[in-house]
Amino acid sequence: MMCYDNSEMLSRQIDVMANDKPLMLTSPKQRQGGYFEQLACEFLQEQGLILIAKNWQRPKVGELDLVMLEKGQAWSTLVFIEVRQRNRSHFGDAALSVTAGKQRKIIKVARYFLHQHQKYSDYECRFDVIAYNTSNNKNSENETDIRLDNQLNQPLEKDQPEWLQGAFIASAW
Repeated sequence: MMCYDNSEMLSRQIDVMANDKPLMLTSPKQRQGGYFEQLACEFLQEQGLILIAKNWQRPKVGELDLVMLEKGQAWSTLVFIEVRQRNRSHFGDAALSVTAGKQRKIIKVARYFLHQHQKYSDYECRFDVIAYNTSNNKNSENETDIRLDNQLNQPLEKDQPEWLQGAFIASAW
């Protein structure tokens, strides 16, 4: 299943380099992050959420990994999703890596998003975290080994996401 991106409907700001080319995912960590954001997007679409924006940026403030809409019978909820991946270690899991400082930054960028996209200003908002706790295997290039089930081309069962709905709240929203 592909992650369908509806963000072209929104006027998304893109931080550009001096030569007016969009920033590319160049480092192994950035490519790995993009991979897990894609997996999270597909997982959430399977759960019925609708993609509004992916990697929405407010220059010099921050970025929202995913902005999705959860349709309900009575009302819809705009969901701001932070995707985290961490190798299993004694330092804690991926969900714990969303610190209070990171939460404040996400909330600040979400405010900019709502200010720029007024049609969502009356929606209920929620902040979720999708956490991937992967094994600590390394490949020959010393990058994290993204292990796939060869038949299904999907992460192995133990690398399935942990979806924390309402992972944190925005006080004085």
